Amino acid sequence: MIMDRLEQVLTSLRRVIRATDLHSKHLAKTSGLTAPQILLLQAIRKLEGAAIGQLANEVSLSQATVTSILDRLEKRGYIERERSTVDKRKVHVQLTEYGFEILRDAPMPLQEQFARQFNDLQEWEQTMIISALQRVASMMDAEHIDASPVLDVGALDRPLESASSVESLNRSSPSAMRPKA
Repeated sequence: MIMDRLEQVLTSLRRVIRATDLHSKHLAKTSGLTAPQILLLQAIRKLEGAAIGQLANEVSLSQATVTSILDRLEKRGYIERERSTVDKRKVHVQLTEYGFEILRDAPMPLQEQFARQFNDLQEWEQTMIISALQRVASMMDAEHIDASPVLDVGALDRPLESASSVESLNRSSPSAMRPKA
């Protein structure tokens, strides 16, 4: 009986990890973007002309991580950066037309789906989930690990997976997107 409960917990944790990983791969395959890149593009659209520090606050990432992601987005022509004429220390970011197009066609990041469902729960259910997940993080000695509220695997400022990895996803069946135990 005790092992059954442990197996249920471990299986559920594994499903969360796999769902996150599979969704990240789905984003890469369908849009060529990572979840943090999509979230940052959304923040740039929302806070039109915002400075990097404002964007970092909006997406709960460090300025260094945001700058690294912006470098990749700028190389791909999705954003433009412009130094402030008032305060030369500040750099403002805006989407290009191509950035608007890419963002319009990009799938929804996993955390947006989760957030919608989580927000529909009653307050006591939300509190129970938060408490249980904090306890799990503590049991895994992970409460000291720096993490932002982005459902993605790997480094948040990583380059997109190699073309061969994305190609193999293109050949996989739709059933590959379903989480497995």
